[in-house]
Amino acid sequence: MKLQLIEPRSELKPYVSKIWVLESDGRLPEEDMKLIVPNGMVKLVIPVKNGLIGKYDKCIHRSKEGSITLIGISDAPAIVDIENDSPHCNIGIEFSALGAYRIFQLRQFELKNKIFDFEDVIGTQARHLSERLINTDAIENKIEQIQSYLINQLSRSSPDLIVDYCLGQIADTRGLITVNELERKTGFSSRWLREKFTDKVGLSPKNFSSVIRFMQFYEAGASENMDFFKSELYTYFHDQAHFIKDFKRFTGMAPSKFMKTDNEFGHIFYKG
Repeated sequence: MKLQLIEPRSELKPYVSKIWVLESDGRLPEEDMKLIVPNGMVKLVIPVKNGLIGKYDKCIHRSKEGSITLIGISDAPAIVDIENDSPHCNIGIEFSALGAYRIFQLRQFELKNKIFDFEDVIGTQARHLSERLINTDAIENKIEQIQSYLINQLSRSSPDLIVDYCLGQIADTRGLITVNELERKTGFSSRWLREKFTDKVGLSPKNFSSVIRFMQFYEAGASENMDFFKSELYTYFHDQAHFIKDFKRFTGMAPSKFMKTDNEFGHIFYKG
């Protein structure tokens, strides 16, 4: 597999976490888990060559070559594989929680743990974008088309200052801030914040913070940052039981089992 990261345009940097081009000679090895863990991001994926198959629990979604797929924020693991055992290429865009509600202007909880054809959710605009991409040959030109569409969408929406402030606090503390602290800092009740987050983010503040804390561990593991395990792991988890509980929730298995498996596809996006 070959992963190329593309720097987002300056207008999108606060809202787009990552743009990538991923290429592969064919399907991933049978022994690779192909596991994607929750990372607090909404995604658009465009299979440029050869389709993709995504699975949440018992729901399977096939993304055809040339289609645009919208993947909602999640708090559960997913399995992804290449549709046919032949060369594959896809473009992917990850949106921060700050960007997802602004750009897509959808109730995010309706997308949670689900995969959609972009056209089914957005309609005519998505179909027109898909047609433009199909008629554009060079990958870099396709990415430019996508970014222009996203900037146009962003210009049509307004920020929710309270949600943005809370997301900033969660990001700055890497998920360690409590809901009680958010209540105190904003002056709004936990119930009001939960309803706001459910609508704009797709997860409650507590749930979203749990995902962000877990990602500190997952990114450290993928990049083989051993210092994290020596000194920081229990900064994010109260004790071993807390760590194992969250680990099982976000990967579907115990740490001891996970460590014995191969997950090159799931790790490639986080390697240093």
